Amino acid sequence: MDYHLLGLILSFLFNGTKVLAGYPIWWSLALGQQYSSLGSQPILCGSIPGLVPKQLRFCRNYIEIMPSVAEGVKLGIQECQHQFRGRRWNCTTIDDSLAIFGPVLDKATRESAFVHAIASAGVAFAVPRSCAEGPSTICGCDSHHKGPPGDGWKWGGCSEDADFGVLVSREFADARENRPDARSAMNRHNNEAGRTTILDHMHLKCKCHGLSGSCEVKTCWWAQPDFRAIGDYLKDKYDSASEMVVEKHRESRGWVETLRAKYALFKPPTERDLVYYENSPNFCEPNPETGSFGTRDRTCNVTSHGIDGCDLLCCGRGHNTRTEKRKEKCHCIFHWCCYVSCQECTRVYDVHTCK
Repeated sequence: MDYHLLGLILSFLFNGTKVLAGYPIWWSLALGQQYSSLGSQPILCGSIPGLVPKQLRFCRNYIEIMPSVAEGVKLGIQECQHQFRGRRWNCTTIDDSLAIFGPVLDKATRESAFVHAIASAGVAFAVPRSCAEGPSTICGCDSHHKGPPGDGWKWGGCSEDADFGVLVSREFADARENRPDARSAMNRHNNEAGRTTILDHMHLKCKCHGLSGSCEVKTCWWAQPDFRAIGDYLKDKYDSASEMVVEKHRESRGWVETLRAKYALFKPPTERDLVYYENSPNFCEPNPETGSFGTRDRTCNVTSHGIDGCDLLCCGRGHNTRTEKRKEKCHCIFHWCCYVSCQECTRVYDVHTCK
């Protein structure tokens, strides 16, 4: 059985705007334009195709947070596209396809590992933020503080409940990863690595109180980091991902596949590392079987010696250069008080694209 829910779309309505984020990994939600309200719980959850029973129960029990679950997936996709913007595979989505990444995630590659991790982290991030900001009846601020913050400090504000976000992501995202095969083992591991990143990056935020700007008392609460920090961290884990090999074992329930580090001399991966066991295509040329779009006509950085440079990104094919005129604001002056006036200038830029 395919591990994807191919051919389904994840979409929700946010403030009247339809946000489309079809997602071929660990779940699928399909809501049409007719669901402008989340009030009809039985119709909503029962109309989502492809959900396993555990996901269906979850949807019905936690209907209030399903929009933030969808927002978390969307956040993960956006962060993926930022992190890979200068690489041969740039997390491209396909507008006219129900499988938003095409067949790229069919293989157990580094790219699949990263997408699972960042999407799981996105859900674990978006849910507690929504709970802290909105009037939800099933979640809110985290009241389980870990001791007094320090002298002159007191707990206050609204601590984001990261543990609840991780629970939601784990219960919903991992519901389909219960098969005794290598791909399920890989997906579970990378999903958990993404969620653990959220917990590891929680930090204390404080606000001072006192006369004339003094800080006689500090009100402190636990907060999640900016999601860009999560993306940066997981991108580093992508670059150092551990290659695994698949092993089969005979157990009472039948054959079970597990993963073992391919190179015994290297440090084995921890729960915070990403793992994969199939090599990635080079993504240099278009290939419908692998989902590669190639890099022709991609903008490259002529001064860079990295993967975003014209030599590597263009795969040795060379690049074309054209000039491009852009209108920009210039000679801006601040006027007291309180506005800025600018002129409009036309500037010429060199744009380099892969052959």
